[in-house]
Amino acid sequence: MPLTIVWQQGSTNPDNRNNFSAIKEWFASLNSKEITWRQRLIPPTADVREIDWEPQRFDEVFAIRNPEIRGITLYWQKPDTQQERSTTPHKLELDSLRQYLYVYPQSQKEVAIRLGLQEVIYQTIELTNPQLEYGKKGENHVVTLRDAQQKLEVKVTLNPENFKQLKQQLP
Repeated sequence: MPLTIVWQQGSTNPDNRNNFSAIKEWFASLNSKEITWRQRLIPPTADVREIDWEPQRFDEVFAIRNPEIRGITLYWQKPDTQQERSTTPHKLELDSLRQYLYVYPQSQKEVAIRLGLQEVIYQTIELTNPQLEYGKKGENHVVTLRDAQQKLEVKVTLNPENFKQLKQQLP
């Protein structure tokens, strides 16, 4: 399955219908799960990768009820109400790796909505120019990063497939 699945209204992409079905199924699978709902203005450059998705004051976290797509409109309810909410998109993008759906409403072309499963917050450790050690353990590759100043050692074990992926991402 591709990492990003895109459906766009009126698209002639032969996968558009299948992509829509996959997104519809994913959205319905959120029923009773706690999700984050973030709405942002799209920057003037129209590059959504520039959007700051860090938590902000009006973001919501709630257990979504009865999420479904009828026609091309997304419908859902919040846990404390019977009122059905909806939005009709002109474009949907599902990031299947991070489990986020980006919704671009027809009624507000300058807005993007990101909804998805409650995210895991990772602790970030920064190492600047650490000592580097590489070795193999069986078929796996072991990279050790050591920061003497912080007295910190990070050992990363990669299977052959992940090691190949890492090599492809390095320039």
